[in-house]
Amino acid sequence: MKVSGTGGLSQASGAKPARGASSGVFQVAGPSSTAAPAAAAGASSASGVSGVMGVAALLALQDVESPTERKRRSVRRAGRLLDELDGLKVALLGGELSQTQLDNLARAVREQRAGTDDPKLEAVLDEIETRAAVELAKLEFASRAS
Repeated sequence: MKVSGTGGLSQASGAKPARGASSGVFQVAGPSSTAAPAAAAGASSASGVSGVMGVAALLALQDVESPTERKRRSVRRAGRLLDELDGLKVALLGGELSQTQLDNLARAVREQRAGTDDPKLEAVLDEIETRAAVELAKLEFASRAS
């Protein structure tokens, strides 16, 4: 098959259209259809391709993560921590601290961080996590004391 412009697909030179081919309208062949042998031939030619890559290879490819993506995820996580800390500050100043805010901060602190190759970024992320953990510990201690 050859793609020729916006007109769609055209047959390669010398190729004949399949028997019973319609005028370009997609139809699903039923079990008693005459197109079943053609569909079976297409399925058998595609089955050779599926053996090249197994499920394990696909799963392994999904786990591969680039250093840029790890940095992006770490920075996004740090941003969430800073947002939670900012919300905590506003709630404390307004006297409206809720348990939900503490739970959100605790969940954000417990979330595992992906390591990056940048030592300066790692240092900043460590400081943000430390600040969030300290604030959480102070608030939990204050809530136990009262």
